[in-house]
Amino acid sequence: MPGIRGPPEYSREPPRHPILQINAKEPFNAEPPRGALVSSFITPVDLFYKRNHGPIPIVDDIERYSVSVCGLVKSSIQLTMADIKKLPKYNVTATLQCAGNRRTAMSKVRTVRGVGWDISALGNATWGGAKLSDVLELVGIPKLTEVTPYGGKHVEFVSVDMCKEEKGGPYKASIPLSQATNPAADVLLAYEMNGEVLNRDHGYPLRVVVPGVIGARSVKWLDSINIIAEECQGFFMQKDYKMFPPSVNWDNINWDTRKPQMDFPVQCAICSLEDVHVVNQGKVTVSGYAVSGGGRGIERVDISVDGGKTWVEADRCQKPGVPYSSDDLTSEKWAWVLFKADVEVPENAEIIAKAVDSAANVQPENVEVIWNLRGILNTSWHRVHVRSASPVTRSNL
Repeated sequence: MPGIRGPPEYSREPPRHPILQINAKEPFNAEPPRGALVSSFITPVDLFYKRNHGPIPIVDDIERYSVSVCGLVKSSIQLTMADIKKLPKYNVTATLQCAGNRRTAMSKVRTVRGVGWDISALGNATWGGAKLSDVLELVGIPKLTEVTPYGGKHVEFVSVDMCKEEKGGPYKASIPLSQATNPAADVLLAYEMNGEVLNRDHGYPLRVVVPGVIGARSVKWLDSINIIAEECQGFFMQKDYKMFPPSVNWDNINWDTRKPQMDFPVQCAICSLEDVHVVNQGKVTVSGYAVSGGGRGIERVDISVDGGKTWVEADRCQKPGVPYSSDDLTSEKWAWVLFKADVEVPENAEIIAKAVDSAANVQPENVEVIWNLRGILNTSWHRVHVRSASPVTRSNL
């Protein structure tokens, strides 16, 4: 499209922070070390996970760039960045999480397909931009609309990004029109991240942010917005990111039997400790993140140091110095919660964290019961094993 293009190869990739753990080079997929991930409530842009399906698009002329809004509407429009910035600007703090977060742990049960993510394929940022509900009003679709007079029920986002899964075509995804036109859903056409212009890795010049939903629906490098009758028929909606039971394998899979995954389930992980970690016996700080989809808050995070026999409740926070409550209107409903607990760790301990959200959803105990062939949505209890330092080791600490 004019002003921006998806290159055919990887010679003009942007620079990345050297601390990132690279899970795939081409396309580039990387996550920060778990200890760095929760150093602050807002994830620095350089440490925000990178999830890509092809070479990063290149903007040649921002003045020529525009997004079309078309489909089952009375008349289509083209919006430049100047047009979008004339609309009211909103800042929404939201956690984006790849559906494959914690896939490596699931692959230890049985082989799965996909990028081998540890626990850091997520990040929390403040996104700035126009609400999609305001944009859709420009083509005559009122707020809180479920179907247009022309039969439109879904909003499809098409990227400039070209990927092999679409046979060289663009990445695309959709959400229901009822969600897109609901101002309370906070769906954004974002042009800022943490108060700065989006960088190339995160969708410059314009991306969609769909809070509370798996990251695959927050399409980057936006090309067009289409109002359609049925959900998007793209690869990543119909042949990927669907949750199947453990009995389904690549020989008997029928993609049509499952709906595309949208909200992500309640999730938490320990970031202050690696597996296996050597610690001094005694007090240890256990900290990490907890998050749930659909705008549900985190009601509780439980920590066990004896493999789940007994539990203590961790402290939860979002903004420093501000008390957190899962149903408080001042809390960031789309954002993660950071937790911390100081616990007495016995020798050779299994430390576990599990979260409960505001709808009383709780993480499943074992990964085996939620294993699936694509390795998505591993929300099982997060476990790390620690062992006490030997006398020789202690003397060197």
